[in-house]
Amino acid sequence: MRFQFVEEHRHLYPVKVLCETLGVSVSAYYAWRDRPMCRHQREDGQLAQQIQAAYQQSRGRYGSPRVHVELHAQGIVCAHKRVARLMRELELVACQPRLRITPGGRDPKARLMPNHLDRNFTATCLNEKWVGGITAIWTYDGWLYLATVLDLFSRRVVGWAMDISADEQLVEKALCMALLQRCPTVL
Repeated sequence: MRFQFVEEHRHLYPVKVLCETLGVSVSAYYAWRDRPMCRHQREDGQLAQQIQAAYQQSRGRYGSPRVHVELHAQGIVCAHKRVARLMRELELVACQPRLRITPGGRDPKARLMPNHLDRNFTATCLNEKWVGGITAIWTYDGWLYLATVLDLFSRRVVGWAMDISADEQLVEKALCMALLQRCPTVL
């Protein structure tokens, strides 16, 4: 570890000064530097190249468990902890692709409703302004859609509904819950 530090900083400071500061002899440093690589280090170098190839083949999406499986499928025998260590040293980190939710498209028979709020989201009393929205949530069983109705005065969810399809019945269920909970006097 000390010799590695000297090796990394010898272009900034004289080797003698670094060795004296770290309490090692200059001759020991040069003996360490000139020593041939051991078999394990040579194998690590070869394995690191194969890890980089598998990582690049996956377009950076594989972490150490999947890279290990890929190497094993190629007939390369090594421990998964060794793959993880080498990936850390190479600074290879799996990046997960972002999920893109593409809307299924608007129903051509659906009417476009007028915008009554005109981006004015302030309310002066309860039940004066309600807004709604639909969110897609990924679950183990597939996509689940959540429709909510929010009172802009209290900033509370006054109605909600969940279903496996984002259709007008989902919105109707959320609106019915809001109407039953709040019982507004004017619609």
